[in-house]
Amino acid sequence: MSEPVAVGLVGAGPWAGMVHAPALAAGPDTRLAGVWARRPEASAELAAEHGAPSFADIEELFDSCEAVAFCVPPDVQAELATRAAQAGKAVLLEKPLAMDLEGARRLANAIGEAGVASQMVFTMRYTGAARAFLQQVRGLDAFGGYGSFVSSVLSGGPFATPWRLERGALLDLGPHMVDLLDAALGRVVGVRAHGDPLRWVGLMLEHEGGAVSEASVSMAGAGDLPPARIEVYGRHGHALLDWSTEGDDAFATMVAEFASTVRSGGGHPLDAQHGLRIQEILASANAQL
Repeated sequence: MSEPVAVGLVGAGPWAGMVHAPALAAGPDTRLAGVWARRPEASAELAAEHGAPSFADIEELFDSCEAVAFCVPPDVQAELATRAAQAGKAVLLEKPLAMDLEGARRLANAIGEAGVASQMVFTMRYTGAARAFLQQVRGLDAFGGYGSFVSSVLSGGPFATPWRLERGALLDLGPHMVDLLDAALGRVVGVRAHGDPLRWVGLMLEHEGGAVSEASVSMAGAGDLPPARIEVYGRHGHALLDWSTEGDDAFATMVAEFASTVRSGGGHPLDAQHGLRIQEILASANAQL
C-alpha cells in the first residue's frame, strides 16, 4: 500500500475543527501534516489535538506536505490557495471558491496553469444518500425539480462569520442547491433570481435538455427548521433527497477521493473548474437581486 498523502490544513476555525482536521488525521489515505492559521494560538490548539505540528509560516506548511486543504473565508482562500497551487500543491477547496467571481476565476486559472489537482468540498455530493439519489434520477426521464435550504445562521452561532453575515444565503447555501440540481437535471444554462440574500432568495434554473428547476435559500430562519431537500420529477416517477439522510460517510469519502486524485494526478468531477462554473451561475443570479 502507498503511504498516506500528507495534507496540510489552512484554517483553525469551527468547521476546520469539526470536519477537516479529524477527517484528514483519521486516515488511512491521508495524514494531517500540520496546521497554519492566521491566529497562531488557534493553529497550535487544533494541531495539538491531532498530534500534528503547527506552523507560524504558511510557506513552511507548504514545504511539509503534498497537498493543502483550506478552511478559511472565501477571500482568504482565493489568495492562499493560489499560492499553494503555485508551490505545486494539490488543493482541497471550500465553496465558494472566492468572495467574488473575479477572485474565483483567478484561483481556477492559477490551478490550471500550475497543473495541480483540485477538489471542492460540496459536502452532500460525497454521501451515499446523494449518490443513490442521483443514480435513481437517471432512470426518471426527469423534466423538473425543486430544492430548499433554510438555516438560522444569521441569528448567530459558530457559523455566523463576517462573510456570511455580509453576503447571506446565496453565496453560502446557493452552491449546494445549484450543484445538486445541476447534477440531477443537467448542466445549468440559465438562471433567474429574485429576493434578498439576507432574507430569502428564489432561483429558477434552466437546464441543458429542457428541464427546469427552482431553488429557495435563506439563512434568516428560526426555530426548528426542516432539513434541506431536493426533489426531482420525471416521466417515470420522482426521487427525493433530504439532508436528514446524510449519514456520517461524507468526509471519509471526500478525503479518500482527494487522496486518490492526488496520487493519480488525474481530475475529479468536483474540481475547481466545476466550482467556478457554479460560482458563475450564482454571480449571474446575484446581479439580478
